[in-house]
Amino acid sequence: MMNFILAMIILISLALIGLVYRLVKGPSAPDRVIALDSIGVSVIALVGLFSIYVETSFYIDIALLLAILSFIGTIAFSKFIEKGEIIDRDDSN
Repeated sequence: MMNFILAMIILISLALIGLVYRLVKGPSAPDRVIALDSIGVSVIALVGLFSIYVETSFYIDIALLLAILSFIGTIAFSKFIEKGEIIDRDDSN
């Protein structure tokens, strides 16, 4: 079982290399947003698999924190692409 988990860790790590390439080289901004979201999901999967591999539940808290940060980052990047700014400021006051 541990060999299977180790093989999945290696495969997801290889997939991360392709996702980082797509994030840097992506032909358009939406491709970069999708790559960023996929990187977040892959890192969460890696942390979960690593937690199983070392037989501890400590890393599950880290995976939850990464999930929250990944979600916020994806939303912020998407809003930046759509409107050109993340925080709307009303200067009429």
